[in-house]
Formats: sequence, C-alpha cells, structure tokens
Amino acid sequence: MTEPIDDRLLAALRGYPDTVGGSSDADPVAPGSALTVGAACAIFQAQIGSRHLDLAARRLRAAGRGYYTIGSSGHESNAAVAAALRPTDPALLHYRSGAFFLHRAAQLGDGRGALRDVLLGIVAATAEPIAGGRHKVFGRHDLAIIPQTSTIASHLPRAFGLALMLSRAHRFADCPWPSDAVVVCSFGDASANHSTALGAINAARNAAYRGLPVPLLLVCEDNGIGISTPTPDGWIAANYATGPGLDYFDADGADLPAVYAAATAAADHVRRHRRPAFLHLRTVRLLGHAGSDVETAYRTTQEITADYPRDPVLTTAALLIERGHRSAADLLARYQDTRATVAALAAEVAGADQLDSAAAVVAPLTEAARRAREASAPAAAPVPAGLTLAQAINTTLHDVLRNRTGAIVFGEDVARKGGVYGVTRGLQRDFGAARVFDTILDEQTILGIALGAGLAGLLPIPEIQYLAYLHNALDQIRGEGATLEFFSTGQYRNPAVLRVAGYGYQRGFGGHFHNDNSVAALLDIPGIVVASPAHPDDAAAMLAGCAAAAAAAGTFSVFLEPIALYHARDLHEPGDGGWLSGTVGALGGRVGTARIHGAGTDLTLVTFGNGVPMSLRVARRLRAARGIDCRVVDLRWLAPLPVADLLREAAATGRVLIVDETRRTGGVGQQVLSALVEGGFGGRIARVASADSFIPLGDAALRVLLDEDTVERAALQLCDEAAGISAAAARARGR
Repeated sequence: MTEPIDDRLLAALRGYPDTVGGSSDADPVAPGSALTVGAACAIFQAQIGSRHLDLAARRLRAAGRGYYTIGSSGHESNAAVAAALRPTDPALLHYRSGAFFLHRAAQLGDGRGALRDVLLGIVAATAEPIAGGRHKVFGRHDLAIIPQTSTIASHLPRAFGLALMLSRAHRFADCPWPSDAVVVCSFGDASANHSTALGAINAARNAAYRGLPVPLLLVCEDNGIGISTPTPDGWIAANYATGPGLDYFDADGADLPAVYAAATAAADHVRRHRRPAFLHLRTVRLLGHAGSDVETAYRTTQEITADYPRDPVLTTAALLIERGHRSAADLLARYQDTRATVAALAAEVAGADQLDSAAAVVAPLTEAARRAREASAPAAAPVPAGLTLAQAINTTLHDVLRNRTGAIVFGEDVARKGGVYGVTRGLQRDFGAARVFDTILDEQTILGIALGAGLAGLLPIPEIQYLAYLHNALDQIRGEGATLEFFSTGQYRNPAVLRVAGYGYQRGFGGHFHNDNSVAALLDIPGIVVASPAHPDDAAAMLAGCAAAAAAAGTFSVFLEPIALYHARDLHEPGDGGWLSGTVGALGGRVGTARIHGAGTDLTLVTFGNGVPMSLRVARRLRAARGIDCRVVDLRWLAPLPVADLLREAAATGRVLIVDETRRTGGVGQQVLSALVEGGFGGRIARVASADSFIPLGDAALRVLLDEDTVERAALQLCDEAAGISAAAARARGR
C-alpha cells in the first residue's frame, strides 16, 4: 500500500541531479539563519521518522494490528519548535505532534526508542512506556511530555495553570521543573475556536495584563480545516495577532528556517519576559484527518493536491539539497533507511501483549484508590469544640496551610472577602496573597490552575462557588484530572482538594444555581474521590484526610459542602448546640468509611449531607412515638461508597431506608440501592429522594426537596410492613 505523498516525495528526491553536498554541520542552513545545517538535518530526521510512523500506522490498521491512525503528516515543522526549546520545558502536545516528540527524544539520545514507543501506542501494547496500552498518546516522563488524549483543547487550562504556578511552586514547594522553564502547549486551528481554548487563552492574557508571570508558549498548528470544516482564511491571525497580554509570532510551516526563527524568538521571549506568546504555524494536513477519513467526500482532488508542494518533509529536503548542504541520494537513503527501521519495529511490536483483563486496564485506578485510603488515615483534625461546619472547615484550612507549605487556596471571592459564606475568611491575611488568591470568574480556569499547580508540585485547594457552576467545567475533571494518572500509569498525578458548596435547603438565597442537588455527573468519573461531610467533626477529619491523600498519593478529591449546614448550630431544639463540633466524637478521615450514629436494631437509615440531621431528628421521633430504635449511617464518602460499612449496618437491623436528598433519578440513592442488592442484602429496602426537578425559588423549593415528614412516613411504612410480614410468618409457623 502506498500513499500519494510518499510517492511524490520519492519522485522528487529521485528527480534531483546526482550531486554531493559539502556543507559542514556548523554552517547556517540559509543566509542569515540561526539554524545550522546539523540542526536542520536533525529536524529532518525527526520529520521523516514521524512520516513513516504515520504510514506504518495505516499499514498496521489495514492488517488488523493497529488501532490509531490520526497522523502528523503536514505538521512536521513542529520538530523545529522542539529544537527551539529545552528538553526540560514541560510540553502538552497536540495529537499531530509526532515530529516534536521524536526530536525531543533525539535531543536526549533516544530517537529509535521514541519510534518504538509511538508504534507500541498504535498497537495498544502494554509495553508502551507512558499509557501502557490504554491510549495512543504523546507522552514520556523523562522527556517532560505530559500525556494528552484527543479531547479538543481540554489541555489548555492545565497548561495555563502550570505556567501561572511555576514561580509560586519554586517559592513554596519542590517544583520538578526549572525556574526558567517555558510551558509549551500545541493545538489545532479548529481547537482554537473551542470555548475551553478561548477561556484558557483569555485567562493567560488577563494574568499577563495584571503583571503576573505566565511563561506559556501557545502553538497553533493551523492547517485550515477541522476534520471536514474549513477554518476561514486569516481567522487565527485576526483573533490573536493583536490585543493585550499576548505576543504574536507566525511562520509558514513549509519554510523551516522561518519556523525555527519564529519558534526561537517566541520561546526566548517567553523565557526572558515570563509572558505568554502565541506562535501561529501555517501548516497543511496531509493523509486526511485519520485513516478512516474519506477526504474526497468534502475536499476536491485539486484542493488536496494543492497542499502537496507545502509538505514540510519535502520542503526541508529541498532546502538541504538546493543549498548544497546534502545530496538528494543522501536524503533518499535516510528516508528509505528510516522506512526500513520503522517497518522492522512495526513488525516487532505488532504481536506485542495487550491489556488482557479488566483488572489490568483499571490497575492505575486501583492503585490510586489504595494509596488514597492509606494516605487519608491520620487521626481526626484537632478542631476546638463548639464550631459550626463552616468554622470547622475554616480551621482545618488554616491547619493545612500552616502545616503544608505547598498548599494554596484559590477561587472566586475566596481571598479578601473570605468567600460568599465566610468559609475562607482570614486565610489571605494569615498566609499571604501568593497562597490565597482570587481568580477570574471562570470555572474552567479555576480547575486548570488546580491541574497545573499539582503538576508544579503544589497542593491546590480550589473552590467552586456553587455546585451548579461546576458543570460548566466538568471536563477539566472528567477529561483531564481523572485521566492523567490512568493514561500515564501513575507517572503523572493531579493532587487537589476541590471544595464545592452545594445541595439544597438554603433559605433566602435560592434558585436552581444556588440550590443544586445534582451530583450524578461526578459519581461516574473513575479515579476521583467524592467526599460529603455533614457534621463539623467529620468535615475537619475528612478535609484533613483529603489533603493528606493529595499530598502523599496524588489524589483528586471533590469535597461537597452542604451550604444549609454551614452555620447550623442546633439539631433538635433551638439552643441545644447539637450540630457543633465536639458533639459526635473523633473519627478519622480515611477515604471510604462511614460514620454510624446510634446502635438501634429496628431500622437502618442510610444517608449523607443534609439527610444526616434530618434522619437523626426522625429517628428521635420514631423512638419517642413508636419505640422504633434506629441507627443512622452517614455515608460521608459518595465515591468510593463505604460498601462494607453499609452492608454491615444493614444486616444489623434487616431493614434499610435510603434517605437521599439528591434527585430520584441518577441520585446517590440508586448507587446505595445497587450496592445493597449486589452485596447480597436480603432484608427490606425502601428509598425516599428529592423530585426529578430543578430547584425553584423561594418556598416552592420545599415542594420538590425531600423533607422529614416524607422520611418519617416511609420509615413507619417500612417498619409496619416488616412487622406485618413477621406476624404473618409467625401465624404460618403456628399452623
């Protein structure tokens, strides 16, 4: 199987006269260029290696041995970007960055190894050194290349966060990157239209405009088309060539000296001034979007062939030959030798072992969960008695910032204001604006800063102001935060404790954005921990546990805080102080462990969040009115669920009422119900939950949120049914 671009390149090289190149490696490749002949030859080697990997991927796919054919053909000028940077500059790369990857590996003396690594990724082999067969990515820890999957533009907020946090990491933590590092992030012209890219670039411009150091090199590889949708001519330049906070550089990707000059100028500018720059490379896309793409369905033959003369492999070869630096025969031999090398490596890896069991696939997640459980098990945080939930969280945040110098707290209004509910009050005063700071009003940016800060060696504790706002940026958790450890087999991690104010029952400040009880989107994300404290004692212990797990195990936790309980003091009667710290006793913050209130033998109430005080009040009334003795299980952790504790406490009474303040469809109760059934619980089960509705304004909210009367009625019905069944069974035995 041959491809037209391959045939055309071979014909072009064979069409040159038989001459001998005579330049030394130290000569400039063109008059006035800083690019030497030796450096240009090294770039050419990376370019042809990348081209043959693309061709091999298609042959492997045709033979049923390969699984990934999105190639880099037409984008090979990005090897010159690698040449303009240092191998220690962290890179988050576009999926057409094959030549960049190969050139950086060659800089460290591992060009052949990098070819094999890419092929191992194409065949989904477990021996692939970064993702271990889970996805084909450009990533290697020793090359400072952080693996990215194909989610469009999702890596840009993280790249911005890493650049923004570098200087702080060198002040407060053990940063793995040099103090003068440049963060490089590449993406396509179609991705530049995505809201995630626009948000990240805006955040970088905003930070630079305010004078903050942001050593970020944004590389837009503009081939003029996104799958089948054309990008208007001049669109990228029109958007990014002017405006505050972002310096613009551009080059024709078919002109190697120009690309190297622009990339070097941009990289040097970012490194020297610590300001973001936008490098616009005008490229072409050869071989279509991927191997399955029938390009002629949306491009004419004339449009496709018009790109051939701008093939960067061809134009680099022409530069070296026509300037008299190397002979056509020499470059043809290189090209064919590289073809043979790649073909031999492809044959070698084609039968490589693949992941062969579910346990093997999820091994990075299993190991991460084990580390989280072990690291989160310190004794309960020593908070004073008499604190509300908000005060206990505030006290614990003070403790974490005091004891962990790399911890930082940030979000909307968390600094001078101290948060909408005062939860972060006093933190900036006590620890300074470098460690406690406000962000722009953009949840993607907040999460991107967290993901970048974790890579820089810090312990980020971001805040999302309301649970409903988290959905604006959920892919930063699902597509980035949760996947990095999975697709790097634990070589890169995302330590973070994401605090989110949420749930319903907030009075006087309502509506569906300030009272949101939807957590379903979090509960099906593998690899993250979801904590949901209800009592101040638990909040302190669990927050300390999440911070410990983040610092020691790289855990990404979402810490859901019930707004309606922030300032609650009483449990049963006004003035009883029953919901202040010190009233339920110390319990550690180990991930996946429940708290049990009471030891009743008649009924087990399983709940979390606002449902805990509700259930405790109902339990008291049931005992007083009917002599029904309950135990209340506060799940505390929604992911992973404390299944062992749940099954044990269910078996203790044989009757379970699930009290779920989230929605009936997709809520936490469904998972609890499944865990009981799958765990073999054979007793009686009932469930109450909030309605499948958004939460309206004012008292109308009480019509759709779960209430105590509903819980009490369901508990009585469950116990009465159970008693009736028992009586009927007794009568049957008597007969």
